[in-house]
Amino acid sequence: MRVTKKLLEEEITQRQEEGCDTTSFAAALSLLSDEDTAGLSRLYDDIAALRPEPSLEANEPSDLALIRGLRPSAVRARHTRFGEAELRDRIAGAWLGRAAGCLAGKPCEGWSHDAIRSYLEPAGLYPLDGYFPLVLPDRDGLGQRVPAQWWRGRIVLAPRDDDTDYTVLGLHLLEEHGPGFSTRQVADEWLTHLPYWQVYTAERVAYANLVNGLEPPETASFRNPYREWIGAQIRADIFGYVNPGDPEAAAAMAYRDAALSHVKNGIYGEMWAAACLAAAFVEPDPAAVILAGLAEIPAECRLSQALRRTLDWCRQDGDWDVTWHKVNDHYGHYHGVHTINNACAVALALLHGRLDFAASVAIAVMCGWDTDCNGATVGSIVGAMLGRSRLPANWVTPLNDTLESAVQGFARCSISSLAERTLAQAEAVLAVRG
Repeated sequence: MRVTKKLLEEEITQRQEEGCDTTSFAAALSLLSDEDTAGLSRLYDDIAALRPEPSLEANEPSDLALIRGLRPSAVRARHTRFGEAELRDRIAGAWLGRAAGCLAGKPCEGWSHDAIRSYLEPAGLYPLDGYFPLVLPDRDGLGQRVPAQWWRGRIVLAPRDDDTDYTVLGLHLLEEHGPGFSTRQVADEWLTHLPYWQVYTAERVAYANLVNGLEPPETASFRNPYREWIGAQIRADIFGYVNPGDPEAAAAMAYRDAALSHVKNGIYGEMWAAACLAAAFVEPDPAAVILAGLAEIPAECRLSQALRRTLDWCRQDGDWDVTWHKVNDHYGHYHGVHTINNACAVALALLHGRLDFAASVAIAVMCGWDTDCNGATVGSIVGAMLGRSRLPANWVTPLNDTLESAVQGFARCSISSLAERTLAQAEAVLAVRG
């Protein structure tokens, strides 16, 4: 990966967030040009050699054994008995919920909360209710820039998106290598089934590192300033689907996936989301789902602290927008595709959505930031909790049971077939679990 000034600026921010003193480096960077590749590389190596403040570093390891040693005390029960019909319904609900939630946030991906509100409100379409609408007259020209099939009323399938590509890829990984897959096998799946130009930020850097001969976990850390961004968190869902009722096992699978491209809170985001999904199959309360996820990551990491605060705010606030402003005040300084702020958006949408699928997804999208990722994760969790049979028809029917994907061999497939294949993997895991 070529070192540029932009990459170095992102690395300085990342090191600051990790607790390093980067005071002198911004000035040093200002003296360099993008053409001075040798100087930029030396400066990057100097920044990478910094050590975080010791107590923060101790609370945020990237090794699974150390992570488990820092988890909060919790009873880790495993639910092992599922009726096939119920499990089929829950898995289908999770797949459909993820596809629908992703699509709901696609037209406004990267928008701020205020931008979404100012776009919808003058047309009387705020708060959001359903898929994202094209506001007419289209003063911003969005109708020309955003594909027609993303808009409410024009949807005919679930279009290709990395938020669903990774769920498909994870399913194929499990079919090929089983639940004991290694991080190296995850890497091989990327190289053989995922086009380079369809991966982004941390995943693109890790992919390039693989091609250049690096091995995990160095692929996650070498010149990768995006290593705590949301990319791993959006890959979590399949590991929850195949470990229903066992958040610890789901988090362990998610760890092996995340370690290819992420460290610290980037890893924890995927472990948390996978554990939440596993709990969603057995817990009737969104708060219990979130706590089950928190039980699998370090108790004092930045992600845990932010999520616990968000839980407290949700208990106090009667309106999701009030909670969002508190989250934004405390965590809005993170990049729009960082793990921490977006995980908080997922949590507040789940809690304020109160198991109403439409309300939960809409809140996740209206929060802004990574709207398609957050809509997908919330839709997946609520879909697993409700099951296919309880999802609203106006969210499910427009998809026509069809998902497009960039994953080789899965260009267009039925969502129901993906759910059936996932069911087979979940039943195999349950059989081993006993």
